[in-house]
Amino acid sequence: MIRKSKVVVVLPAYNAEKTLEATYREIPFDIVDEVILVDDVSKDNTVGVALQLGIHVIKHDKNLGYGGNQKTCYKAALQKDADIVVMLHPDYQYTPKLISAMVYLLESKEFDVVLGSRILGGKARSGGMPIYKYISNRFLTLIQNILMGAKLSEYHTGYRAFTRKVLESIPLNNNSNDFVFDNEMLSQILYADFRVGEISCPTKYFAEASSINFSRSLKYGLGCLRTSLLFRLSKMGLLKSPIFTFKL
Repeated sequence: MIRKSKVVVVLPAYNAEKTLEATYREIPFDIVDEVILVDDVSKDNTVGVALQLGIHVIKHDKNLGYGGNQKTCYKAALQKDADIVVMLHPDYQYTPKLISAMVYLLESKEFDVVLGSRILGGKARSGGMPIYKYISNRFLTLIQNILMGAKLSEYHTGYRAFTRKVLESIPLNNNSNDFVFDNEMLSQILYADFRVGEISCPTKYFAEASSINFSRSLKYGLGCLRTSLLFRLSKMGLLKSPIFTFKL
């Protein structure tokens, strides 16, 4: 297959100095055309490392949060005329080696979105995922699949690839600037009936890898449940949520 798509990898970064280079070195540049890092006012030398590596850097003047960072990422990628955008965490928790497979699935035209699932391969716990996160992941995924009529293995991976059409179609600016942004975005994708594929993705948990604490995880979980309820009520025509009010 002759590849014609322009592929841009976006890195939403916050204090990724220690892991950024290892992440960058594994990106398959035979597939990827450009890398954009958005720094959310890191307190370390993330920007300096990125510039040394030759990465295109966008710096926020103030911390906008994980969701706010992604909004900048996707806007910048679209401005670079990306056909496919891969969102990769620069903390080296997800291997960039899977980018080629994710892009191939999108270019097959069988999927509009591809997720790197930590659950599919059954290795999340051996990869170091804390037990409370594993249990909450499985519980939330079960509830969300029921409420949204889907059959995904997980909703909470931070490794995702999108076609340009998806990013142009859903109202990302209506979403939270916090961690629940990821869940709201995936819910919008399902609401719009885009086709979502998954591939098994090994993950690594270690000291330098970013991770939210228990209280933030609890807030995130409640936000996911709220999003699912809004999804179901919007589908039933019982309310109009800004998250799910858009035209394709």
